[in-house]
Amino acid sequence: MKTNLTKLEFDILVLLEESSSVLSQRKIANILDKSVGTINKGIASLTEFDYISNGQITNSGISALEPYRVKRAVFLAAGFGSRLVPITLNTPKPLIRVKGKRIIDTLIDAVLSAGIQEIVIVRGYLAEQFDQLLKKYPMIEFIDNPLYNEANNISSAMYASDLLSRAYVLEADLFLSNPSLIKKYHYSSNFLGIPMERTDDWCFEVKDGIIKNQKVGGLNCYQEVGISYWSEEDGTKLAEHIKEVFKRPGGKERYWDQVPLIDFANEYKIAIRECYEEDIVEIDTFRELKAFDKTYDV
Repeated sequence: MKTNLTKLEFDILVLLEESSSVLSQRKIANILDKSVGTINKGIASLTEFDYISNGQITNSGISALEPYRVKRAVFLAAGFGSRLVPITLNTPKPLIRVKGKRIIDTLIDAVLSAGIQEIVIVRGYLAEQFDQLLKKYPMIEFIDNPLYNEANNISSAMYASDLLSRAYVLEADLFLSNPSLIKKYHYSSNFLGIPMERTDDWCFEVKDGIIKNQKVGGLNCYQEVGISYWSEEDGTKLAEHIKEVFKRPGGKERYWDQVPLIDFANEYKIAIRECYEEDIVEIDTFRELKAFDKTYDV
């Protein structure tokens, strides 16, 4: 049995695991944007180790994917959502209904559809209101963040720091229109980003598919989306780095993602995973909420 899969082997196995029918090598090449010759070599290697047989993934192939399987999803949901006042005066932002559905439900449903059953929500503001989720999602576990009102979201990440390995970290106030963005398997740590010619929002500078810098505003960059995945190795490092930065002077004012992307950037190799504006919406202001859901425009 191979110790590690190459990225190509991983991509082929995931594609076959997700497919309900046998795929030709040409079809696989088209989907993965590779030459047929490259795909042929990858399939030959996988067949040699009995990960593929007759064009289909075997039980051994599924076992080979297991180290890359997402273990849990951690939701950061402690904040107040001040820019959505008056709606958030009585309701935490993730629980606001948009087009008839709670914002956080769009994310949880996608997580469950990907076969991820371990779900943790870090809550703070109006924490008890999140209990309503248990009726639909009894598997949810909560972590209470008592520092949500005196620190940035690094405090929420700190309270969940020991759960970041092989985990999604999701901002809980994103309205997800494309649930297929949440995957069962990941080869390496990554952040979702929207390719933009220009943005005034938080964004990434990217080179060869790897995030090189995080900043506010930029040209020909990727606008940051608050959904990321952390591998076993990176999640373990991240736990310690978050605790370290939080203890520093001014550490409570940091955003959690600045820790791996800025404070310890040289210790991580985080891939960009492309998505598009129509896939996911972050509703920051009451004006944006009214524009997105006309029932609020009264």
